[in-house]
Amino acid sequence: MVRLLIAMILPWLTFFTIGRPLAGIICLILQITIIGWLPATIWAVYALSQYKTDEKIQKILLQKEE
Repeated sequence: MVRLLIAMILPWLTFFTIGRPLAGIICLILQITIIGWLPATIWAVYALSQYKTDEKIQKILLQKEE
């Protein structure tokens, strides 16, 4: 929930919290422009949802191995 809030307010910071610093820098450059703020926010929310999905898949795979 906190990461979603961060994704909406400071989209570039979201990428650093999920371990994608290069994407965070690119997002920050995009966010610097007023026009780029909305695409940066959408990109951050999408990346966050993909990160959560990847975490769930990893959790399921680890459970199957046990």
